[in-house]
Amino acid sequence: MIIEYVTLGLYLGLLLVLGVVFSKFNTNLSDFVRGGAQGTWWLVGTSVLMAGISAFTFTGNASAAFEAGPTFLIIYAANVISYAIGGWFLGAWMRQTRAYTVADLIRSRFGTPVEQFSVYTGVFLGPIGAAIQLWALAVFASSVFGFPLIPTIITIGCIVIFYSTTGGKWAVMATDFVQGMILFSITILVAVLALIKIGGLGEFFSYFSDPRFSNDFKFVKEPGQFPDNKFTWHWIIVIFFMQIQGQISLVTGGRYLACKDGREARRASWLAAILMAFGTAIWFFPPMVARFIYGDQIMAQDIDNPANSSYAFIALDLLPTGLMGIMIAAMFAATMSSMDSGLNGQVGAIARNMIPRLRGALGLSEELPAKTELIICKVATLILGAVILGYSCLFAMQKEIVLFDAYLIIGSVIGIPLGFPFLVGLWIKKLPSWSYFWIFGACLIPSIISFYDGRVNSNPWTIQERAMWIFIAGTIATVACMPFFKYSSVKYRNRIKEFFEMMHTPVDYAKEIGASRDYSQLYLIGNTVMFLGSALLFLLLIPNDLKSRLSILFVSGFILSIGLLLRVGARLEQRRERRMLQEAGVLESAEAEEEPGEKS
Repeated sequence: MIIEYVTLGLYLGLLLVLGVVFSKFNTNLSDFVRGGAQGTWWLVGTSVLMAGISAFTFTGNASAAFEAGPTFLIIYAANVISYAIGGWFLGAWMRQTRAYTVADLIRSRFGTPVEQFSVYTGVFLGPIGAAIQLWALAVFASSVFGFPLIPTIITIGCIVIFYSTTGGKWAVMATDFVQGMILFSITILVAVLALIKIGGLGEFFSYFSDPRFSNDFKFVKEPGQFPDNKFTWHWIIVIFFMQIQGQISLVTGGRYLACKDGREARRASWLAAILMAFGTAIWFFPPMVARFIYGDQIMAQDIDNPANSSYAFIALDLLPTGLMGIMIAAMFAATMSSMDSGLNGQVGAIARNMIPRLRGALGLSEELPAKTELIICKVATLILGAVILGYSCLFAMQKEIVLFDAYLIIGSVIGIPLGFPFLVGLWIKKLPSWSYFWIFGACLIPSIISFYDGRVNSNPWTIQERAMWIFIAGTIATVACMPFFKYSSVKYRNRIKEFFEMMHTPVDYAKEIGASRDYSQLYLIGNTVMFLGSALLFLLLIPNDLKSRLSILFVSGFILSIGLLLRVGARLEQRRERRMLQEAGVLESAEAEEEPGEKS
């Protein structure tokens, strides 16, 4: 196990280095919270994907694949469709709002009261959500890999806080990309090894007709077959639309704000869609193989919810010595990538949307110097990070998970009502500014009733029942609010018109942003990825059989190939930039013809 600790330690150390390297990219608030709107499609697209998954992908969702086969993949099909919508047009719309934060989008659409309401609810709920993810990851790492619980929480949390504080959005995107390479390389290998283990796709699908599994693995389940009528037609339809509505609203527009322009945003979203589709195909194949081959052994484990360990169990069995450390890193990466994105987003809202409004209320100027804004961002990151660590440690130290239950109630009972008005607000123009609170209130009614029924009558609503009635109530409230738009002030109606016009106006990058960091992104991340791939070759020194050595070579070769492509891209980009400078008369011909890299 020593080699696994060494591998994991070196990987986490690399993330710290990236935070320091990208700290020099931050000169103002825009750099810190949206990468100066200079992110390239390949960097932003990978970050979007990584922010959308967590360790739950390989625990809770893997357990669904283990227990019920492919039905739950409807969630990931909805994700792919949502990203495709972003690639088609929505990504460009969101980037073209020219917003810095999601709260900016909300203010432009609904006004300052809704902006402030969303900022404060986000700052309150965000750390709890991140703490739950961090705590759940630590519990899983402790039960399956034997890692100490509290030290794991503190170590992972401090690393995320460090690179998020030093490097801001740039470090978040860079670490997400590196973590994505780790995640995909190792999960592709696990999927291939699982395929070999079961004897090929034909043998795999033959188990679907095996009487031991056929009932559980049919796509549509019978009512009552699984708790809360999961995986029935009702569940499939409602969960599919619930997942899509959460991905195509104002609040998800923040994922595109770091892109250079609308074109880059569309390409980033298409990349996320392709990666999500590919990931879906490889991430949930191993847990199903585990059910067929190791089902009894997995369920015999003396841990809570042993099905949650199905992915880790088969990976432990199939991966050679040395690569299990990379598997653990991939598990950590999934949660760290969603945690850092959420942390950066909340910090941006505090620095740009909360503190300036508080200063304005006190009669002070809302405008702050760029240096002060950066200091606020870094201090807020440290404070929120400390809160997340504190919550996580509290969860770990208590035996009765009261706060965890409370968070699930907040998430399911309040989360969907909070988000529904942002969905309709993006797609329906004729809504008055106060409509957000009325729609939110209408959506809250079914949630309160479901909570009351569950507590008083011991008859809890299922997720699909609650979501369906929330959608119905929200739709009725939306229709009821629309006629009142004509009574809105001229100022408000003009602002809404300007918002939607801006959303459809392409970004002129040269005029609005100017400087390009395409080369820096390709060069720095390419070097980092190549270093990582090269370092993994040292695992070949560990005594292993030929199959294990080939597995190590595959992971290292996959990462090295990506790094090489980035370095080639950097070389081409540098030549392109030199050509442009030459044409503009900035560089002399002889200087422009020098090989890239000869001058800094």
